[in-house]
Amino acid sequence: MVSIWTQSAAVALGQEIISLSRLGGGDFAQAYRGTLADGGSVFIKTHSNPPAGFFSTEAAGLDWLRGSDSVNIPQIYAVSDSPALLVLQWVEAGPPTGSTEAQLGRMLARLHSVNQKEFGRPDARCTGSLSVPNCSCLRWSDFYASQRLLPLAAIACDRKSLPEKSIKAIERIAHNLAQLDVPVEPPALLHGDLWAGNRLVDHNGQSWLIDPAAHHGHREFDLAMMKLFGGFDAECFEAYHEVYALERGWKNRIKLHQLAPLVVHAIKFGGSYVQAVDEVVRTYA
Repeated sequence: MVSIWTQSAAVALGQEIISLSRLGGGDFAQAYRGTLADGGSVFIKTHSNPPAGFFSTEAAGLDWLRGSDSVNIPQIYAVSDSPALLVLQWVEAGPPTGSTEAQLGRMLARLHSVNQKEFGRPDARCTGSLSVPNCSCLRWSDFYASQRLLPLAAIACDRKSLPEKSIKAIERIAHNLAQLDVPVEPPALLHGDLWAGNRLVDHNGQSWLIDPAAHHGHREFDLAMMKLFGGFDAECFEAYHEVYALERGWKNRIKLHQLAPLVVHAIKFGGSYVQAVDEVVRTYA
């Protein structure tokens, strides 16, 4: 398979890519395992028509996460927006050990414990396939309203992904966030899309994080995302709490933080996610 992006990847790597094996699991980009001339492997992502700056934005997020010295992040070997390309260190998968979940919890707690100046992204770039904004805000309630709930409600309205009553309820929630019982905490560097498919376990039982929508947000958002589809054991959350104690009632706020990703999934996939959004908004609207 010879294409502009495979040629670009080979140039960046300094050697030929002798074979590509398609990988599953993604709903947006195409992912491959590339076998190199020296026998090594790399992870390669591409897309025929991604949003502007998609892969360089992801690469910046990977760099921020790795720079925290708290979580395991694959090395970036090449990144380009034209052609659309991201080449990463290959992480060989293995079985979890008895300490895998607790180790991840402690890593995440250390990641979140470094306070950031503002909510959003320093580069203000949009993230995700829906290009949600990340402009700076001083308060979480302003960020979650103006950079998540209201833009997503507008997209859902334009695409007729949600009934009007749900969209209106999302808008009411966005305008009332400051009155909800969400503890005021400094912004934390978040992975931003931390479901189980974006955590790899290597042959030593260590966790690695991939595919971030990195931004500065409320740390409960990452934990709520982890709870949305499951795949993380109780030991992970217990270890997190031991290192960086969560505020009382955090479990009661999980659904509120899950509202944004549920709207994203309703827009992209419809089906049961539409009902899931309705159940959440009836709790808070």
